[in-house]
Order: sequence, then C-alpha cells, then structure tokens
Amino acid sequence: PSRILPPLLLLVLLLGPAAPCSPQPNATRFVCTEPTLSTFPSGLPPTTLAISVEFTALATLLPTALAGLPRLQELHLSSNHLTTLPEALLRPVPTLRVLDLTDNLLADLPASIFASSSHLQHLVLRGNRLQALHPAWFQHLPRLRWLNMAANTLAEVPQAVFLPLHSLRSLDLSHNRLASLAPGALAGLQALERLDLEGNRLGTLPPATFTPVPALRFLFLQDNKLRVLPAGIFIPLRHLCVLDLARNRLQALELPPELPSPVLDLDISGNPWVCECPLLALLRQAALRLTATRDTLCASPARYQGQEVAAVSRAGDTGC
Repeated sequence: PSRILPPLLLLVLLLGPAAPCSPQPNATRFVCTEPTLSTFPSGLPPTTLAISVEFTALATLLPTALAGLPRLQELHLSSNHLTTLPEALLRPVPTLRVLDLTDNLLADLPASIFASSSHLQHLVLRGNRLQALHPAWFQHLPRLRWLNMAANTLAEVPQAVFLPLHSLRSLDLSHNRLASLAPGALAGLQALERLDLEGNRLGTLPPATFTPVPALRFLFLQDNKLRVLPAGIFIPLRHLCVLDLARNRLQALELPPELPSPVLDLDISGNPWVCECPLLALLRQAALRLTATRDTLCASPARYQGQEVAAVSRAGDTGC
C-alpha cells in the first residue's frame, strides 16, 4: 500500500534544504560562519547594524551586496576567499564604522573603495596579498582611528600616503616586506599613539622619521635588520612608553635626553651590543626599565663578550 507523507515533510522535500544562515526579520545582527556558504546572504532586514560572515567559502561580492542596509555600522568578512571588492560595495552604507577583511586573498583594492566611508573608524586588512599602498584609499577617512595592514606583501610606504588620517591612533604595518621608509612616510599622523613595524626588512630609518608623530607612545621595531639609527631619531618622542628594538643588528643606541615619565620599557635583546661607556651610561638612567635582560648581551669588547648588558652597566669597574 502507498504511504502518504506528512504535509511538513512533503514541503521540505519540495523546497529542498534550507539555505545556510537565513536572515531573521527585524534583526540588528547577522552572523554566519557556515563553511559551505559561497554567496553573500540576501534579504537582510534594513534594521541590520552589524554583519559577520566569516570562515566561509565566500569568494566574490556583488556591487549591490549591501544595498538596503542604510544603518549598517560593522561589517566583518574575515577568513573568506575574497580576491577583489567591487568599487561601489560600500556606497549604500555611509555610516559604516568597522570593516574587517582579515585573512582574505585581496591583492589590490579599487581606488575609490572608501570614497563614501567618511565615518569609518576601524579598518583591518591584515593577512591579505596587498603589494602597494595607494593614497586614494585614505583620502576620505578623516575619522579613521585604527588601521591594520599587517601580514601583507607591502614593499614601501610612499611619502605622505597617510596624510589625511589626522585621527589615526594605531597603525600596524608589521610582517610586510618594507626595506625602507620614505622621508615623510608618517606625515599627517599627529595623533598616532601606536606604530608597529615588527618583522620587516628595515635596514635604517630617515633621520626625521618620527617628527610627524610626537604623540607616539608605543613603537615596535623588533625583528628587522637595523644596523645604525640616525642621531637624535627618537628626540621628538616625548611620550614614548614602550620601545622594542629586539633582534636587530644594532651595536649602539641613543635615546632622548629627557625620557618620558614614569618609565620607558625598553627591549634591546638579540642585538650585538658594544658595551662601552655611551651604552652603559644610558642604561643607568632611572627612567628606563630594560626587559628581556637575559637575552641582552654584550658582543664586544672581548672582556664583556657574552655577559648581560644590564649586569655590566651596574658594575662599578667599567671605567665610565
């Protein structure tokens, strides 16, 4: 005898399986981490304030993907397979404040991608394949406070590329391929407090590198190829709290004559230090706290080779 299917089961069979991550009416947040998702969800309600589509198979976005979402403030698209973005993608969302594109496959961005994003405050492009910085990207971002472009393949920072970013507080360019900084590379960043250049290929820095960033408090230069720093390079940094110069090729160091209060945390480990009077006297300053002391060793002269720099600087028989 034939069997009659229940109406609900029959409806499911007729309609097929439900699409992953279906939007809910009148919701303010939409979250989807479905690995099989390959198309950006449609039909999101106009009440949506935040979208998180992460760890999916999403590879492309239509120019109209964000149409009808005038109140959107946060867009998180990390860990997808995006290779490009439509130039008009962000035009429907002028109030967007946070954009996270971490760990995609972006090799470039349209020149005017952020032309309608004057309210953007956080922009994260970490872990992509960007090879160059284009001044046009930053022309219309007066409120941007946080810019993370770490772990790309950037080879240079053009002069004044960040000039319009008067509100920027944090800039992360770590783990790129920067071999040098152009004079004036940091021009316009008078509010900058945190600069991360860790893990690049920097061999030296222009003498006035930090003149445009007098508010800087945290400076990370570890794991580069710095051999010599220009005299007086840190003098403009009156508010510096943390300076990391670990694992470079430095032999000598000069700091501002008046260190900020209460204390400067300084990591100079993993460098071949010449333990002579200028360095030893510098490290006796009361406003200085040396970190990673066990890995901060003298390379010369021979009588101090292999000894901890901090211990030598405290010794009373250095003749300094």
